[in-house]
Amino acid sequence: MKEDDFMCVFCEKVKENNVFLYSDELVVAFYDKYPVNKGHVLIVPRRHAIDYFEASLDEKRSIDTAIVHLKRILDEEYKPDGYNIGINCGKAAGQTVFHLHVHLIPRYKNDMDDPRGGVRGVIPHKQKY
Repeated sequence: MKEDDFMCVFCEKVKENNVFLYSDELVVAFYDKYPVNKGHVLIVPRRHAIDYFEASLDEKRSIDTAIVHLKRILDEEYKPDGYNIGINCGKAAGQTVFHLHVHLIPRYKNDMDDPRGGVRGVIPHKQKY
């Protein structure tokens, strides 16, 4: 597939050369346009990879470095009580933008009644066990 064959919102964002919250040669990070909580960040490879399974090992390492760096920034700015880190891979998993993006979501005490089960909440009736 040639670059001109599709329009990807994250590829466009990377090309805009915005001032990113985090940036290196392989990934960029910016605040989510539709945040779940204040400080919700997306980490996106510069290269168009559909999902985590298409990312190179170097891109995965860069994502991990970005997560650690961004946590320090978010801790200072928002002082969250915890974090969720999530990646949707495939339509059945809820992926709607088919360019790998990692959600780093700050969590706060009382942002929901009972957070137990965390990411298991993607299937609500299976969250509690």
